[in-house]
Amino acid sequence: MAFLASVSQFLGKTFALWVLVFAGLAYVSPDSFKFFAPYISPLLGIIMFGIGLTLKASDFSEVFRRPMAVAIGTLGQFTIMPILAWLLCLIFNLPPDIAVGVILVGCCPGGTASNVMTYLARGDVPLSVTVSSLSTILAPIVTPALIYLFAHSWINVNPVAPIILGLIVKAIFKSKIDAAVTALPAISVIAIIMIVSAVVAVSQKKIAEIGLLVFAVVVLHNGLGLLLGFFLGKITGMDVAKCKALSLEIGMQNSGLGVALATAHFNPIAAVPSAIFSVWHNISGPIAAAIYRRMQDKGSADQNDPT
Repeated sequence: MAFLASVSQFLGKTFALWVLVFAGLAYVSPDSFKFFAPYISPLLGIIMFGIGLTLKASDFSEVFRRPMAVAIGTLGQFTIMPILAWLLCLIFNLPPDIAVGVILVGCCPGGTASNVMTYLARGDVPLSVTVSSLSTILAPIVTPALIYLFAHSWINVNPVAPIILGLIVKAIFKSKIDAAVTALPAISVIAIIMIVSAVVAVSQKKIAEIGLLVFAVVVLHNGLGLLLGFFLGKITGMDVAKCKALSLEIGMQNSGLGVALATAHFNPIAAVPSAIFSVWHNISGPIAAAIYRRMQDKGSADQNDPT
């Protein structure tokens, strides 16, 4: 089990590299990866079930201890990124399918990688975990509603069911399930890599035509999200640790979920922005964390120092 945990940890740390490698292979040899496409929805279910296994009551304690900070973070998550996505689609006059994909990734909840980046950045980890958990639970309702609002489309998806199943299994087996949880990062990474590879494979020709434009939009979307997330914390009077948490929480999306939803409910090309986001935010996140790590409130001791 220790070996499995170490492998899982290694895959989690090198997630961006593996996504990039397999996306490249799928682009060069699309026929070798297209067979993953029919399994995207089950893979999504596995990821969401795993999220349910990792959630526990203590993850939500911050909701009651600091409700205002959690509310601001969650509201920022579901307003800043969707609005930025919508504006970028208008400014760059993106094709309809790509515009839907950009808006979709903007409407997804925060990615779990943001919790790790917040930890490395010496940010407010409990706040990050709580906002991630809450936004994930709200996503089955909020994400389709935002897609309808900004893209004038409706997606019939309910990822809350696997989450609830995971929570039930966790409640029944309790500590017995902890050993299995150590493998979840590896399972999630493998599932997302398979999803991204399938999307790149089936959309290879379209990516060749518009890849640079989509990449530019994704970089702007992510960068502005990081900046505005930090600014949101500042204007609402939060300390630097909380500002770091909001920045990373808002700027880093659950793009794996975006890939799966786009492929399942739209043209596969709509998943391209999420696939690119999957790679890019795992590059920009560590960079932002390294910068934020040097920042802290004057005269305050850092309570989230990972060293």
